[in-house]
Amino acid sequence: MTLPSWVWVILGYALGSIPFGYLLTRLFTGEDVRNTGSGVTGATNVSRRLGPWGGLATMLLDAGKGALAVVLAQAFAQDSRWTALAGLAAVLGHCYPVFLDFRGGKAVATALGVFLIACPPAVGVAAVLFILVIWTTRYVSLGSLLAAAVFPILYWLFHGPESGVVASSCTAVLIIWRHRDNIRRLMSGTERKFSLRRKA
Repeated sequence: MTLPSWVWVILGYALGSIPFGYLLTRLFTGEDVRNTGSGVTGATNVSRRLGPWGGLATMLLDAGKGALAVVLAQAFAQDSRWTALAGLAAVLGHCYPVFLDFRGGKAVATALGVFLIACPPAVGVAAVLFILVIWTTRYVSLGSLLAAAVFPILYWLFHGPESGVVASSCTAVLIIWRHRDNIRRLMSGTERKFSLRRKA
């Protein structure tokens, strides 16, 4: 029996809600990562407690859940609109996870996984911009914001006007919204710079 396409959207949200950063930090330190630094469950904040390898593991796992949501929807949903919705649902799940009282991360890594499947060339260009900004400024938040802002344009250039453009635009708006505190700190000059050193 073929499942209705909306099931893959619900599954995308459930996958996105898996709080890998929270689970890893709880496993290795017994602490809630949301009580550290920026108060979110993403890779940058996890690296403050677990060091660079913990942050890398979180990034890969968060990207993986986004990618899996899209792969499943591509395989079983009825058309590309449902695939786009499943990817967007995974991003929403990461930001507002049902398993953590809707207090999650900022969705950069999950969005990376989603669009790495949906539009690899656009992800490649955005990733180069992200790395260059961090390399020159050491502000992860600024790299994330700029990459998110240009990504819908990149998606449109590589894929044209389709449902993925709408999903990427919604994702970009969500990522920027989730970084609103970072934007205020960047404007005031109080934003923390990225360091590979583990917080004591």
